[in-house]
Amino acid sequence: MTIQVNLKVRKGDFDLHAEFQVPGTGVTAVFGRSGCGKSTLLRVIAGLEEPLQGGLVSVNGVTWCAQDHSVPVHQRRVGYVFQEPGLFPHLSVQGNLEFALKRRRPGEGAADLDEVVPLLGLEHLLLRRPATLSGGEKQRVAIGRALLSAPALLLMDEPLAALDARSKDEILPFIDRLCSAARMPVLYVSHSTDEVARLADQLIFMEQGRVLAHGPLAEVLARVDSPIARSDEAFSVLHCGIAELEGPCHLSILRTASGDSIYVPRLPLGEQRTLIRLRINARDVSLCSQRPVGSSILNILRARVTQVSDADGKGQQLVQLRLADSEEILLARISEYSCRQLEITEEMEIFCQIKAVALLS
Repeated sequence: MTIQVNLKVRKGDFDLHAEFQVPGTGVTAVFGRSGCGKSTLLRVIAGLEEPLQGGLVSVNGVTWCAQDHSVPVHQRRVGYVFQEPGLFPHLSVQGNLEFALKRRRPGEGAADLDEVVPLLGLEHLLLRRPATLSGGEKQRVAIGRALLSAPALLLMDEPLAALDARSKDEILPFIDRLCSAARMPVLYVSHSTDEVARLADQLIFMEQGRVLAHGPLAEVLARVDSPIARSDEAFSVLHCGIAELEGPCHLSILRTASGDSIYVPRLPLGEQRTLIRLRINARDVSLCSQRPVGSSILNILRARVTQVSDADGKGQQLVQLRLADSEEILLARISEYSCRQLEITEEMEIFCQIKAVALLS
């Protein structure tokens, strides 16, 4: 099952050329700066805009657009969530949700109200009108309506962009839960590294109308030649198992694929997840040629240097590391002076001190 796209669009002076193939399951984040063509890409996939002749859009074996034909918008089975929720003001929350149920065709298996309402935490909102809802609540209803339309593909175009920080914090856990439970593939547009790190399985990186990289999230993030890695926001995503929920001093202990321990603030005692996703910023990783002793930094990982690259031309180096006995990749951003002092070279065994870890999901 795959999503295949190969299309060109011209809008005035702007040219979009997007070519990629990603799995037809899970969440694929479309990431890039404002104006790089992310929203245009989604609109063409949905059929709201036409590509230049010869474009291709295929979702899990069903061709929506090819050189000789284009499936109309209403037949593409797309769920679309925009920045603004676009709810019907004269209908209650339940009425907005039921509107989607009435419009889907018979026989299209999909989620029903009894599944979507608790998934998005809408139970106490069903009788209220949109005007009485917060921004985050409105967007949860809009997402629920899109799910109930029985989509073959869910498109989410920066669904948190119009929300304030508090509303974003309110809705992110629901989107996280949705993405974990979704039966259909999700294309999620964002220019927020926090959202990408938390939600994405795959990543499409765009710049100036072009797809510069695509693939599994961890692999794209680990490329030292990518604009993300060369920015101040360079980070890695690790997946860890739970070793001890009730560790010492209100900590939980996670276990990396290499068998090393990572200490994090204590997780809830009822934690059901078997894997915990972590974000580690490259600037929060320091390197040691020998295992440190007498340090307040608890999280120390064994690794091997796989690549060293100039980060910014201003005395910073980006070091790509593979964790011991695993395939997981970590990035460290250190000074060129430190790199020389430690005599860091490829294949060198090294110890990584992790100064800060962010729990994502």
